[in-house]
Order: sequence, then structure tokens, then C-alpha cells
Amino acid sequence: MILESAVVCPACRHHLRYGAGAVAEEAKPDAVPLRIEGTIRHPPEGEPWEYTVVVTVRNDRGEEIARKLVNVGALSANELRSFTLSVEATVARGKAPPREARPVPARGRSNA
Repeated sequence: MILESAVVCPACRHHLRYGAGAVAEEAKPDAVPLRIEGTIRHPPEGEPWEYTVVVTVRNDRGEEIARKLVNVGALSANELRSFTLSVEATVARGKAPPREARPVPARGRSNA
């Protein structure tokens, strides 16, 4: 169901759908509930740094559901890198929301 209603891919920004209404809904999120920007600069002296950009997603129980290595790199003296992390939320248009999972009754022996 992910990207089922998207017109433009959020990763590569290529069009996924064409036709009536596709241009009007072009890749604008309904909300951006999280946006973090930051910059790191290597000091003027010292050994080069290596860095990794890792994104981890957890569910409401704290369980890791996704972990992605986004980028690796290195910084030498006085080099700078800027990073932006954003979570873009879009209403899934044209499809009914998925049904909530129902618990499956446990099967067991009766002690009677």
C-alpha cells in the first residue's frame, strides 16, 4: 500500500503516475511532523573523521522495524557537512485505510 496513492516517488522524485489530477497533487506532503537540520565541521587540525548516516524507525512498542544506512563519508580539516532529516506525512488518497489487526485466539487444552 505504500506509494499506492503517490504521484511522485519521495526518494528519487520521478513520476509514478500521469494523467488527470497527477500534476495537482505533485509530491507535496500534507504535514511534516518532524524536521531536523544540523551541520558538522571538522576542526582546523587533527586526523580526518569518518561518519555514517543511519536512520532507525521504531514502532510504538520501541521495536526496531527499519534501519537504513543512508551514507558514509569522511571529513578532513575545516570540511563541513550539512544534514536534514524530515518525516513527510501524506494522506493515502483513493484507498480505504487498512483494517486493524485482530488478535487471534490462543488454542490450548482444557484442564477439565
